[in-house]
Amino acid sequence: MVPSFWDPKRRPERPDVTRLPTQIRFVATEDYPPFSFRGEDGRPTGFNVDVARAICTELAIRCTLEIVPFEALVEALESGKADAAIGGIAVTPASREQIDFTDRYFRSPARFVGSRGDALAEVTPDALASKKVGVVAGTAHEAYLRDFFGEIAIRPYPDAEAARVALQKNEVDLVFGDGVQLALWLNGTGSGNCCRFVGGPFTESLYFGEGMGIAVKRGNDALRQSLNYALAQLWEEGAYTDLYLRWFPISVY
Repeated sequence: MVPSFWDPKRRPERPDVTRLPTQIRFVATEDYPPFSFRGEDGRPTGFNVDVARAICTELAIRCTLEIVPFEALVEALESGKADAAIGGIAVTPASREQIDFTDRYFRSPARFVGSRGDALAEVTPDALASKKVGVVAGTAHEAYLRDFFGEIAIRPYPDAEAARVALQKNEVDLVFGDGVQLALWLNGTGSGNCCRFVGGPFTESLYFGEGMGIAVKRGNDALRQSLNYALAQLWEEGAYTDLYLRWFPISVY
């Protein structure tokens, strides 16, 4: 399943190219796989990088992309060193006070993962009442389980790898965590093809965030609206689907 974050009834207006800069200067990070990282050749690659390139092609505008530390993304926008940040800045009420965001183009849901041999087909509080579920301690995922799956036996672990190892050793029946990281694990050699997603995605914003948008300097509506137009076009033309399937062969949804 390829997620859609665009309302087909809402069509962003085609941008006035005269209001756009002669080029769009993107900034991203190099430590956020599969979204943005350095490939074997040392060049930036990843889902976010490809989305930025596709946007520039759609708008027929020249673009550059610079790698900076995560903590420098907002400063680059505010100082005028960059026009757009596609670096996974969380969309929150606090961040909206400082910078503006495009429409959401990705959201990482929470997911359950279980053994391939487990016949469990649905995920409800009643269905999991007798299950042991591994989760990273102190995370929003643990808080969500405690608030909505109070009957299960929650097994907190210090990190995601420890929880996944516990699943492989059958010390827990399921693991609950970030869908992207779990999809990467399922698709990699570390899982040993042991496991699968169980049940559907969980996307409650209060726990798991509003998703990802491209950040621009506060008040730069011309660029923000142009990026929104390009993102919507990428979805309608199928380009977004192609990029999603390239980077998420096991869909996080």
